[in-house]
Amino acid sequence: MKKIIETSRLYFRCFLPSDAKEMFRLNNDPDVIRYTDDPPFASIQEANAFLLAYDQYEKNGFGRWAVIHKETEEWLGWCGIKRNEEELIDLGYRFHKEHWGKGYATEASVAVRDYAFKTLNISQLIGRVAQENAASIRVLEKIGMQFWKHGPCGHHANALYFHIRRPSPEESLK
Repeated sequence: MKKIIETSRLYFRCFLPSDAKEMFRLNNDPDVIRYTDDPPFASIQEANAFLLAYDQYEKNGFGRWAVIHKETEEWLGWCGIKRNEEELIDLGYRFHKEHWGKGYATEASVAVRDYAFKTLNISQLIGRVAQENAASIRVLEKIGMQFWKHGPCGHHANALYFHIRRPSPEESLK
């Protein structure tokens, strides 16, 4: 299993079929998917089918990655980037509710931001969030994203779009 990114507490790896149970549990928590467009998986088998069909690593060279706690090997959730319908590179994350408020979303998002800019040479990242999702807005702001515009995102007709550009060599990231 190849580690894509590491932080002091976390590592990121590609999704595996063995992640199906955790993906099922994650997407079946109404609080976790409250602000997303994703319906819950009907079964662990449906989550497994999703994972088996996930082609973003081959298609784009990046995607959403499983986030694993280094000390405990616990599957915390996922974080990563994807090319959205507007061909923009969208940073996103989702963590089990019992791990909210521990700084994992911010830590993971900083690591993905830095990987996207430094390793993948991506020039800009966006984050899209429902206006009511104050916790995710704070995460995007903490990693240096700034409000950009309002726009549609799934069933949210007036979502908030945040963005950040890769710093020039003279600039540094927060």
